[in-house]
Amino acid sequence: MGKSAPLHPIEASALHARRERVFLVLAGLFLGSLTMLNILGISRFVKLFTLGPDEAPWVFAVAVGVIPYPVTFLCTDFISEFYGRARANAVVWMGLALNIFVVGVLWIGGALPGFEALDGDGAIAKDAAGRLPVFFEVRALAFGAVVASMLAYLAAQLCDVHVFHFWKRVTQGKHLWLRNNGSTLVSQVVDTGTVILVTYWIGGLAGVIDESRPVSGQLLLLMATGYLFKFSIALIDTIPFYLGSRWLKRYLRYDPITEKNLTEDEACQSSAAFSMDPSPATESTKTI
Repeated sequence: MGKSAPLHPIEASALHARRERVFLVLAGLFLGSLTMLNILGISRFVKLFTLGPDEAPWVFAVAVGVIPYPVTFLCTDFISEFYGRARANAVVWMGLALNIFVVGVLWIGGALPGFEALDGDGAIAKDAAGRLPVFFEVRALAFGAVVASMLAYLAAQLCDVHVFHFWKRVTQGKHLWLRNNGSTLVSQVVDTGTVILVTYWIGGLAGVIDESRPVSGQLLLLMATGYLFKFSIALIDTIPFYLGSRWLKRYLRYDPITEKNLTEDEACQSSAAFSMDPSPATESTKTI
């Protein structure tokens, strides 16, 4: 293979550039999944199954926005493992800023004049079915759940990072499955409970909660269903987390347990066993 293009001055070495690109992928996947969560949110609930009599069934359902959400916890676990707590927290705070940005765009998009028909009061006219144009329905749903989303997201993600590093410290870096599952499962309790309760408190859950029946039981059922869904995904993502961590140790030439206190040059030298490439000394002449 030929030599790679010259490095930009900000890239201290080819290995450093490789590590930063992996971080960019993980952070991008995290923020992209988070954006889908905010846009889709509670726009639709997926009915998993029902139990009980037809006249008063117990419905087990999850919001569409929940589907990509477990990916965010897998990404923060990878970032916590290989890049440390500070970077993981930075990505979490960036996600909060992205939440605010998305809401701002939705607000501006609805505030600016458009081509929709107006009613006698100058408001956007509804169609024959009594519904607003699609954008405004999505906007209303996003605004209705934004406080719940932000509170749940921030509490859960910071909890995930904190618990991950707690178990990593307690086990002295051993038992990867414990910090992966332990952090995600605890943080999902915080997330699920917060988003359901706050969303209901702000604007209700029309079409999902039957106000003619006891509400507390239905809310608990929604929280239990959402948590069980996330619990199952968390157990399943142990496999990609193990395989991904094993591959990243070689690809990044970095073992987060044995090399956490070393400089990059020392880490490169001591991590040579994790790579199939020749000596790290020739890394700068290779194509990344």
